Amino acid sequence: MATISMDLTKLRCPQPILKITAKSAEMKPGEVLEVMADCPTFVSDIKVWCERLNKKLISIKKDESSGATTCQIAF
Repeated sequence: MATISMDLTKLRCPQPILKITAKSAEMKPGEVLEVMADCPTFVSDIKVWCERLNKKLISIKKDESSGATTCQIAF
């Protein structure tokens, strides 16, 4: 299972979700997309995105020192 990483820090809504949507077209079944973002609405946005597209949100971890959140999405 391959893991593809994206650093979307410094981008604000709706840019992180738009970039994830574009990348999702390249993802293959079994791959994991790991995304780091610091947009204030990222956590709620990614939860809704995964629910709407029937993707499994594996994990969400917030780094308190940087303020960035890293999530993993299974495809």
